[in-house]
Amino acid sequence: MKLKEIAHARTGDKGDISNISLIPYKEEDYELLLHQVTADRVKEYFSEICHGEVARYELPGIKAMNFVLDHALGGGVTRSLALDRHGKTLGMALLEMEIADLDGF
Repeated sequence: MKLKEIAHARTGDKGDISNISLIPYKEEDYELLLHQVTADRVKEYFSEICHGEVARYELPGIKAMNFVLDHALGGGVTRSLALDRHGKTLGMALLEMEIADLDGF
């Protein structure tokens, strides 16, 4: 299944850094996300555009996680010639990531 079936994203960008928060619709799906949506997996998923590190910050109190992607916006929104290098675009792209369904967890 795709992430968008169990989670939504909030995003932002500053310079050449994209910030993507991933929040499950149901709190009980947080553990599934922790196991399947790792920093390494997000880095691989965005390997064509993210040329820096990807860090994942876990927010267990609010059952969310935040990913920071360095060098992912082609030099920055105002410097890049690509029209789709905004944080909100990358957030929507992340929600297309395939994960194992709940039965496979």
